[in-house]
Amino acid sequence: MAIVRNIQIKLDVAEDDHSVLNEVFEQFRYAAQYVADYGWSDDPTQIIDSKSKLNDATYADVREETNLTANHVQAARSLAANALGNCRDRILEDGKKASKPNFRGSVVVYDARTITYNDDHCTLSTVDGRITADYVLPDESYGTPFAEYWEDDDWKRGEATLHKRDGTYYLHVSMKKERDGEASATKYGAVLGVDLNVDGYLAVASTGAFLGNADYLNHKRAEYERRRGSLQQTGTRSAHLTLMSIGNRFSNWSEDYLHRVALALVLEARRYDCDAIAFENLKHIRKRISNGSKFQQWAFKKLQDFVEYKAEEYGILVATVKPQYTSQRCSHSECGFTHEDNRTGDEFECLNCGKELHADYNAARNIAWRLVQHWLKSGAGRANCQVVLKSGTLNANGEYSSATSCGQSGSPLTSPSL
Repeated sequence: MAIVRNIQIKLDVAEDDHSVLNEVFEQFRYAAQYVADYGWSDDPTQIIDSKSKLNDATYADVREETNLTANHVQAARSLAANALGNCRDRILEDGKKASKPNFRGSVVVYDARTITYNDDHCTLSTVDGRITADYVLPDESYGTPFAEYWEDDDWKRGEATLHKRDGTYYLHVSMKKERDGEASATKYGAVLGVDLNVDGYLAVASTGAFLGNADYLNHKRAEYERRRGSLQQTGTRSAHLTLMSIGNRFSNWSEDYLHRVALALVLEARRYDCDAIAFENLKHIRKRISNGSKFQQWAFKKLQDFVEYKAEEYGILVATVKPQYTSQRCSHSECGFTHEDNRTGDEFECLNCGKELHADYNAARNIAWRLVQHWLKSGAGRANCQVVLKSGTLNANGEYSSATSCGQSGSPLTSPSL
């Protein structure tokens, strides 16, 4: 089974080569548009998206009218064919409107024959031979996608798309890794529960790991919004360009931050030999934090997405549960009493049994417990499904085993500085 990830690499292209690359963008756009024009029909049932038919009808003309290599002509044809197919499906299957694809010359597709990867640079096929482009990589890559994928020899570099933004070239590279078997669908093992927060720690795991800092994330967002508002009021072209620049920087920073928290969660699951990671269902989270910012909702969604595809590499399942009462229920194995007064801020003290826990840690335990119970009730699980805690495990029957007796190793990870 192949796992695929995408990573963006900034390129340093010699000034003398900019004109030839710009011509590649234009000719690639022309080729894709030529194919789209041929395959389009106002009658959606007559739209042609067959690559073989489009190739037979357009290949010779495009080759004659451009200086593109054969592989670039085929890549442009495939891009147009996919766009035509999406339009047809949008109209016929989804009942929505769609217009003929219109390509703007903002992308060029590169395959194994049109790009060659080297240690510190790549060579790109153009309409006038090949050019060399150096990679611009971060000085410190630890904990970033560069270290996780680009610098790991297990991941192979495949097809890429070239983009140009504000005079700078970027390569979006498809990274592939083969893994034996399918992604884990087992629902018989250990579950790591994760509670997400709009303030305090961003994520708290049922093992007692406190990860990320939601306050810091929100603070950085507030700083960006204040500066954005000031630049918008200025209204000059210079202010507009600065606004675009800081927007890109903040977006890249926040995604990198969430990447690192996601990686820490997956490492925590692996530390405790977990088969699954459980989150609250995002639809219900959005209702619960409806007064929170759209940015917080975006951050939750992004973090879960990052965890899901990072966990896939190790065969760890990511599932969601309904969040009702996870913050009010006592997670103690012999209790389970639920009451809104059990929680006060970050403190949880059960009114029934007196159990005291950090409120978010208690919620994370309940989230994992809910997934285990769901498996058991649906017939998908067995009694040996278990919640992983910092001191042991709790199985579906409510039986607790200490870390020593259940063979766990490692210590809880606390990373408030993420």
